Amino acid sequence: MTDYETIDYREIDGVAWVTLNRPAVHNAFNFQMQAELKDIWRSLRSNDDVRCAVLTGAGDKAFCVGIDRSEMMGDWQSVEDVIGTQATGTGPLSATPWHFDDPGDNIGPKSNDLWKPVIAAVNGMACGGAFYMLGEVEFIIAAEHATFFDPHVTYGMTACFESMHMLQKMPFGEIMRVALLGASERMTARRAYDVGLVSEVVAADALHDAAAWAAGEIAKSPPTAIQGTVRAIWMAQELSRSQALDAGRVLVRLGSDPESLMEGQRAFASGERITPRER
Repeated sequence: MTDYETIDYREIDGVAWVTLNRPAVHNAFNFQMQAELKDIWRSLRSNDDVRCAVLTGAGDKAFCVGIDRSEMMGDWQSVEDVIGTQATGTGPLSATPWHFDDPGDNIGPKSNDLWKPVIAAVNGMACGGAFYMLGEVEFIIAAEHATFFDPHVTYGMTACFESMHMLQKMPFGEIMRVALLGASERMTARRAYDVGLVSEVVAADALHDAAAWAAGEIAKSPPTAIQGTVRAIWMAQELSRSQALDAGRVLVRLGSDPESLMEGQRAFASGERITPRER
């Protein structure tokens, strides 16, 4: 187990449990959490002991409420305080508008080139900058009391990067409604399930076990095949159908480990079968 200041990190049976651990501020991410998340996602790329990860938040009130405004925006008191700053960016101010260090570059698994599957277990409010992370996980399991919303426009900010990430997860009209209504409306876990954002809704006290079961089953499969599958599906989402199918020929070759194929064939020939659960 590695010690972090803002994240509780544990490895259990091939699964990395990444818990955003700032419950006093609803797990809002500050500069320290950005650095720690980046370190975790990058280090998991070469950690062969971990085959799947679960991302969740400490406590039962919030998964993450986005950027820590008190740190990122300081003590703005006037328009003059805002002029000449990079607003919610994280790097030094550029002399032109064409260089912007976005916090999303640090906190998402795909932005950090991690192609091991990540499951999000959403245990309460998920809003604003939380969408950077939710937009880059493989799927989401939510507690019944979880809610999803984006208050950017309510507080004078454009709902930009977060909405773009979530457009990969939900229909255009749904993310547009979330973005434009800001803090005035919250999407329930049940509605999120109905529109395909969430794959499963469970009671709050069953959330950990639901995520652990899914992650554990994924971790049982050969890592080359699992990571190849993750890479293939994400790629297909961003390419045309014909481009994806063409590139798929290479991915299948790269993702077909001879030893895993032989082990799978032996299991099939022996009559071994998994008893599946139904969802």
